[in-house]
Amino acid sequence: MKKAGLVLTSLLLVVGLVTGCGSTPPAATPNAATDMSADVKAIKDRGVLKVGVKVDVPNFGYKDPKTEKIEGFEIDLANVISKKIIGTEKIETQAVTAKTRGPLLDSGEVDLVIATFTVTEERKKSYNFSDAYFVDGVRLMVKKDAGIASLKDLDGKKIGVAQSATSKKAIQEQADKVGAKISFLEYATYPEIKTALVSGRVDCFSVDGSILSGYLDDSTVILADSFSPQDYGVASKKGNDGLAKLVNTTIADLKTSGELDKMIEKWGLK
Repeated sequence: MKKAGLVLTSLLLVVGLVTGCGSTPPAATPNAATDMSADVKAIKDRGVLKVGVKVDVPNFGYKDPKTEKIEGFEIDLANVISKKIIGTEKIETQAVTAKTRGPLLDSGEVDLVIATFTVTEERKKSYNFSDAYFVDGVRLMVKKDAGIASLKDLDGKKIGVAQSATSKKAIQEQADKVGAKISFLEYATYPEIKTALVSGRVDCFSVDGSILSGYLDDSTVILADSFSPQDYGVASKKGNDGLAKLVNTTIADLKTSGELDKMIEKWGLK
């Protein structure tokens, strides 16, 4: 009897192995909730995407003094990303400048910076950047009656640039090539630079061409010179890799569908 019992037990074990009974259950198929990275889930649970944006760049991120509403191409892009994460367009904007946008990411006060932030190899060491959603070039704005037609004509002149922006380096490199000795005055905001140009404190206002176009008036002109292509990317904090991946996928989808071009066209950008 004992021997028969052992044989019966052995047979049951074999049947169990063949049918899968008693084996470790297969892992559950990941669903949207379990597959979501912790950084993205934190934003979804909070119910709002915090974004650093410009408020002084017409057509990109600009606060209308009459309505107090911030609008522009980059605000629209932030809303698209918000909808991807939360399911609705729910963003909380924080005004940033070229100097403050990095520290606000570092401190965690914003989840993303979408603020004409040029991607450079040096900056990629500190932040995650998406692929470019817009490409521009550094340009020069001068007074129409200044008699200035090119960077070479700015020899001995002062150029106004934004603090911590890439414009200064790009212009200096080109000035060295054409033999123009120039100096710089740095300002916190673009309106300050435009005011300095109008008042004569600087002879030129330099930043990316699409930004300059928002400050163009009857007394000024943007020169034909264009330097150093500027790739704008969405920046996120190092370590928030799930968020960076989602942003990049969203931008890729917008490019493929043609929606990104429509958004650019909507705001009259080139």
